Amino acid sequence: MSKKAKKTKSKGKLHRRNVHKDRYDLEQLAATNPVLAPYIRPTDHGYDSIDFSDPNAVKALNQSLLMHFYKLDYWEIPERYLTPAVPGRADYIHNIADLMASKNEGRIPTGANIKCLDIGVGANCVYPIIGNHEYGWSFIGSDIEKEAIDSANNIIRKNPHLHGLIDFRLQPEKKVMFEGIIRKGEFYDIAICNPPFHANLHEARYGSLKKVNNLNKEKLFGPPKLNFAGRSNELWYKGGEKKFIRRMIEESAQFAKRVFWFSSLVSKHENLEYFYNLIEDLDAYELNNLKMGQGNKRSRVIAWTFLSPEEQQKWAEKYWNKKEEGDKA
Repeated sequence: MSKKAKKTKSKGKLHRRNVHKDRYDLEQLAATNPVLAPYIRPTDHGYDSIDFSDPNAVKALNQSLLMHFYKLDYWEIPERYLTPAVPGRADYIHNIADLMASKNEGRIPTGANIKCLDIGVGANCVYPIIGNHEYGWSFIGSDIEKEAIDSANNIIRKNPHLHGLIDFRLQPEKKVMFEGIIRKGEFYDIAICNPPFHANLHEARYGSLKKVNNLNKEKLFGPPKLNFAGRSNELWYKGGEKKFIRRMIEESAQFAKRVFWFSSLVSKHENLEYFYNLIEDLDAYELNNLKMGQGNKRSRVIAWTFLSPEEQQKWAEKYWNKKEEGDKA
């Protein structure tokens, strides 16, 4: 190996700019979205909450967060599709923004000239919604399912302020991530991904039971409900996240000079060293482990770049310090 990727880490907790870092004001959220009101109930500790084992309650809560904090007029997804945990998605975006700032003299690159690629955008379109609201970034979202793309398009269509800023592309080849999505002459500042974590349905159901137990602080019996819903390709992938992210890492080398930062959420800590070795073997210049946290949950994002320090500086000077000119795509 000609070089060893530089590794950096960040500590895990909700980001300081994350508007969800404090306890939910459910009364305020219900005023924005009355659909939430029937699911609010008092707890034994004297504050209001929802039943996190109820998929409908979870969906109503996250819908309310999107409408209240990200100024959506409409957000809806088809049945059985994944309901996103909005606070965690926001944390990914904020941590990536800081990573970009670290290569731009501490300034977060903002505006529609910042081009982002969301691999597996899903029917919910949450990463693009948050990234555009917080930093003005523009997005291309890819997915292997036409129904998911149609749902995401419907969300954008019913929120006029997002027109022209978020677009979607169907990935017809299920074994590739970037090929066929990144078009000739296109360059992206960041690629993000929330991969399917589990290897099969049984593993997904066990993960859901563990999640619900942690949230409700009580023992549950019987088959658990997938409380955040989700279709098969959103929740599991043959070989699990290890195989999925491995393919993403391997393919990223083919687009080494077309994307500044590649990144992916990683659920299982024990997979990190495997991914580090893969990335280093491909001669990446830098590798980052961004640690995040919410309550009892800990997660992390790995991010890597093939650009040399000189190439990074030239990229920032060319694209990040201009308003709306110098479009990359």
